[in-house]
Amino acid sequence: MTMQERYVSELGPDDRAAFFQRDAGIESIRSDVREIVDRVREEGDVAVREFTERFDDVSVGNLEITDECERAYDALEEDLLEAIETAVANVEEFHEAQLPEDWRESFAPGRELGRRFRPIDRIGVYVPGGNAAYPSSAIMGIVPAVVAGVEHVSVVTPPADQLNPVTLAAIHAAGADAVYSVGGAQAIAALAYGTESVTRAQKIVGPGNRWVTAAKAEVRGDVAIDFLAGPSEVLVVADDTADPELVASELIAQAEHDPNASVVAITDDEEVGSEIVAALEAQTSEREREETIRAALSNDASGVLVARSMSEAILFAESYAPEHLSIIAADDEGVLERIDSAGSVFLGPATPVAAGDYASGTNHVLPTNGGARVTGGLSVETFLRSTTVQRLSESGLEDLGDTITALATAEGLEGHAESVRKRLDRD
Repeated sequence: MTMQERYVSELGPDDRAAFFQRDAGIESIRSDVREIVDRVREEGDVAVREFTERFDDVSVGNLEITDECERAYDALEEDLLEAIETAVANVEEFHEAQLPEDWRESFAPGRELGRRFRPIDRIGVYVPGGNAAYPSSAIMGIVPAVVAGVEHVSVVTPPADQLNPVTLAAIHAAGADAVYSVGGAQAIAALAYGTESVTRAQKIVGPGNRWVTAAKAEVRGDVAIDFLAGPSEVLVVADDTADPELVASELIAQAEHDPNASVVAITDDEEVGSEIVAALEAQTSEREREETIRAALSNDASGVLVARSMSEAILFAESYAPEHLSIIAADDEGVLERIDSAGSVFLGPATPVAAGDYASGTNHVLPTNGGARVTGGLSVETFLRSTTVQRLSESGLEDLGDTITALATAEGLEGHAESVRKRLDRD
């Protein structure tokens, strides 16, 4: 059996720790990653090529492959090209709706305040690749930056003897300005500090393995990052109306990503829980990645849980703060209303997580490890900076003068207070 049904009320401290204290598993490799980062910072392309040959077993001459991406796009078969273009268009449309407008308003006579938004100049996007195909990750990382108006979008993707043409085509379709054949910790270091070939980024985004995540942790004092993402996660909240076959398929879809993926279903119906377990066993045997799926289903952070009530299930979901939250219940909107912490939410039996992974328009680069308690996934705002703007008239400053000078004096900052008095006492 791939997984056993358990009761939330019977979970012990170790069980709960496995569910709620998930991490990216990077601490054991931090010292090795630090060495890689330091070498790339000091030696540039020389170190990048050395680590690429050591870790990827590929000798790379020219690191930049921007033209190769364009050629892959031009040569791609029509059905795949159409799928990429559709996904790009949907992601563009959703992210364009997020663009904030500059504004300025009068909050009192003589006091005008506002905000304006400008894109970050240089962004780096990590796109998993090599022999594998991850066109969706290219679209999710690049398109929001382009929509935000980022001036230069650099992409790094792992090398291979034969790079996957679908990923390369998606990178071009999404609008990258420069693409480099480099992966792992050395790619993050190259983006963070720049090399002879790789343009230095001001912010780095995108998913990767634990070496990529550890490198992002290492450089984030020198460059902004999105967040430290761990293995994929899904939590399905299901009531007695849920189809166990659909719930099982949702768990399996995330389990096939990684043996360390966290996949959880929670229901307030014991029979549904038992049927989910049975469906998991039957469906897993039919999947090409059966070994990976079984490993994910059997890890300590995965399970089929039975709650005593939907309220207990909702409390668990809120504490879990999943990357992906699927709600398959008669009152799915009511359940959603009571859960604040989730990276992306999928409502109803006709809304698989795969829709958001590929083409509905939302972004699939999402916080894991409970990160949804404090942040969201990639969006247009990820690539923008805001500036506040204010203008006071003389009368507006006069209205605030006593307040400002009193507070400045209380803080012992005489110069602050005097800067106000100079303006008010000019007559």
